[in-house]
Amino acid sequence: MINAQDIKNGTCIRMDNQLYFCIEFLHVKPGKGNTFMRTKLKNVVDGRVLERRFNIGEKLEDVRVEFRPYQYLYQEGEDYIFMNQETFEQIPIAHDLITGVDFMKEGDIVNVVSDASSETVLYAEMPIKTVLKITYTEPGLKGDTATNASKPATVETGATVRVPLFINEGELIEIDTRDGSYQNRVKA
Repeated sequence: MINAQDIKNGTCIRMDNQLYFCIEFLHVKPGKGNTFMRTKLKNVVDGRVLERRFNIGEKLEDVRVEFRPYQYLYQEGEDYIFMNQETFEQIPIAHDLITGVDFMKEGDIVNVVSDASSETVLYAEMPIKTVLKITYTEPGLKGDTATNASKPATVETGATVRVPLFINEGELIEIDTRDGSYQNRVKA
């Protein structure tokens, strides 16, 4: 159990039989009345965000979570098979528990978050930025850098991203895995 004033970003708590990560907190001391914590909590299972107020001194059930690097090996049906980098044990993780799954290729290292007490996987997340090769896009024209126009491009994982007009097939680009947006071109 932890006190409400001990909540920080990344703290995981169990509330209403569900797990929540704190993504934002604010210690509020109004002119009148008691001090309280205003928080934004993200549901681990469905990703919904809710705002909650906790009075200072209120007891909350904290959950000890572990972050471990796992390597993506292959896909088997709806599950993705990952290997623990320390013990070499292999575990399946469902498609909907992985953030940035569309930009994941074999051999990528992901961060797997698990409940330390029950060893159940809560979710897995790709690094925020990844470098992928473009397998197909319409040819670019010289001088197409003046406008913010974009075109669709297919990357090596099969996902489609919007890229500037000057990007050509075979080039490496950096992608933000949270929203699939083009970041910049990478020199090979």
